[in-house]
Amino acid sequence: MKARGLRVAIVSLGGRLDRVLGRLCALLVAVMVAIVWFGVVSRYILELGITWTEELSRYVMIWAALLAVPVGVYRRAHIGVELLLRALPTGIQRGLSLLLDLLGLAFFLFLFVYGLGMTAMGTQQYATIFGMTMVVPFASVPVSALLAALQTVVVMLRDRDVEMRAATEGMGRVV
Repeated sequence: MKARGLRVAIVSLGGRLDRVLGRLCALLVAVMVAIVWFGVVSRYILELGITWTEELSRYVMIWAALLAVPVGVYRRAHIGVELLLRALPTGIQRGLSLLLDLLGLAFFLFLFVYGLGMTAMGTQQYATIFGMTMVVPFASVPVSALLAALQTVVVMLRDRDVEMRAATEGMGRVV
């Protein structure tokens, strides 16, 4: 019973994280659009010659795109070979889905570790327009990879729970 409660808590946490990340991505895209419009207006209408808007909008876009990855993972909205998977027998589908989830988890964990090294190297690289190190832009990789790994675990638990309920439904009890 404790394991089920922990599983429910983790899945619930994943749902809340998905909502927060989804809203954060929408906010970042809105900020990016505002920055780009400000850049266009300042350059072509007001003729101010502001140069930082292109670079800042690029960094905001990178964060928005990479934070959308865990959202896609949680919603299982990423690219997959569903047609092939659905053509297989149910037992093979479950095994293959588990294998693909484990491969995805391994990839995200590798990307997290790689991203930490990349972020550390960012202390030696500078964004010339802002005079800042590249730590903040580069940190988007390990942050999003760790969140995607977490959401992969969440969907594995969520899907397993759904499968267990479906398997025991006919017996009149829920696991």
